[in-house]
Amino acid sequence: MEKHVLGIDIGTTSVKAVLFGQNGVCVEESEVTYELLHPQRGMAEQDPYEIEKAALEALRLLPSDKYAVSSAGFSAAMHTLICLDEKGEPLTNSITWADTRSSEEAKMLLESAEGSGIYERTGTPIHTMSPLTKLHWLKKHHPDIYERTKKFVSIKEFLLYRWFGAEVVDYSIASATGLFDVHHKQWDERVLASLDITNNRLNEPVPPAYVLPELKEKIRTAAGLPEGIVFAAGGSDGALANLGIGALNPGETALTIGTSGAVRQMSSTPAVSENQRTFCYAFDEEAWIVGGPTNNGGIAFQWLQKIFKNNNIEQLLEDASQVQPESSSLLFLPYLQGERAPVWDPGARGGFINLSIEHEQKHLTRAVLEGVIFSVYDVFSSVEEAAGPTKQLFVSGGFARSPLWLQITADVFGRELLIPASHQSSAWGAAWCSMIASGEKTSYQEIKECIPMKEPIYPNKHNHAVYQKLFTKYRGLYEALKPFQ
Repeated sequence: MEKHVLGIDIGTTSVKAVLFGQNGVCVEESEVTYELLHPQRGMAEQDPYEIEKAALEALRLLPSDKYAVSSAGFSAAMHTLICLDEKGEPLTNSITWADTRSSEEAKMLLESAEGSGIYERTGTPIHTMSPLTKLHWLKKHHPDIYERTKKFVSIKEFLLYRWFGAEVVDYSIASATGLFDVHHKQWDERVLASLDITNNRLNEPVPPAYVLPELKEKIRTAAGLPEGIVFAAGGSDGALANLGIGALNPGETALTIGTSGAVRQMSSTPAVSENQRTFCYAFDEEAWIVGGPTNNGGIAFQWLQKIFKNNNIEQLLEDASQVQPESSSLLFLPYLQGERAPVWDPGARGGFINLSIEHEQKHLTRAVLEGVIFSVYDVFSSVEEAAGPTKQLFVSGGFARSPLWLQITADVFGRELLIPASHQSSAWGAAWCSMIASGEKTSYQEIKECIPMKEPIYPNKHNHAVYQKLFTKYRGLYEALKPFQ
């Protein structure tokens, strides 16, 4: 029987379990969603047990018994934080990247004498997304929980401990904490000292192809998985999206838009920017990821659907496709839940600009699609400054299922878009890590031969010229609206 591999992607809003042939063809996939909790203003949490339940259900939904599954790897969203007690039970919910409760702590660190040094060593911009600022908040506001915590972990580490008994964290998840020295791939002693913690309260950093212990029998049974699967630690969703899309070399840039968005390049050396506009995360022993994340990707479109009370995505997109770029001066700043790159301002807010009585639902929809792309295009220039010019642009994520959104992207960037056949690039990257772990593959570069691609999308030169003028106006919106935050 032909061997298959499994990618498990623990995202912000759902868990996806995806089965691939070893040639990269997606044969089965399932998805189970869960809630983002907002107990107070600025808080964005999730129940770790609900995520575990969703992950097990997603695995059960796959017809794994029909396939010979040889290996599996994990992908997960970055910047989550859970406090575990001595028994490995959560003392807190999973605090997500979208949580802004630590804005005062972030401001304090950013303005401190040590602020620039923290960024230069860890590669993580000082921002409320970072577990670093969350830990300072917990230390100040919940010292009892802080002292009782045996381990500070991410959501993926929580699952790896419960499922395998493993106390490890992959390099890219560790890098996203603001506690990890990306140059030496170890916990940063100066940052830990500022938090009054030692590295024994954090897990051991490991490369993405690290082989996990055997899956616990009760978990294997609950997930409906066969025996004998080799599991790899994998990496963060962003790093693995680059791997799964084939953007592995200098000049190969990946653009991913799901709930949020990001622009990333691989680098053979750690690279940080002078103004903290980009991140730099370690991937393995020889590669780093340089990029910039946005808070407001597909979630901006979901917000619009909710406002319109319209779940007919196809009709909304069809109507928006009838609006020509030059026919409307309507602009949308998509900072609905603060923003990370390029402004790094958790208090940033969005809005429609140049709204008139002539504008209809279709114009607002088009403006939202364009605004999200303007946002990542703004990040794109910062990434090129830090990592170098782009030769090829790869795209992935849920937005890549929309021909209209892809065409807008090509027109704004003025570049050909390279698109994988499967939008599950992070899961494929995780699965590839597992094949290296099992010895079935020997390098990450080999994946380039195993990524089925769609036809490229080419830019419309006329539309690109129109969008360049609109983008110039867009770039002035944040500063113009900042006094009204």
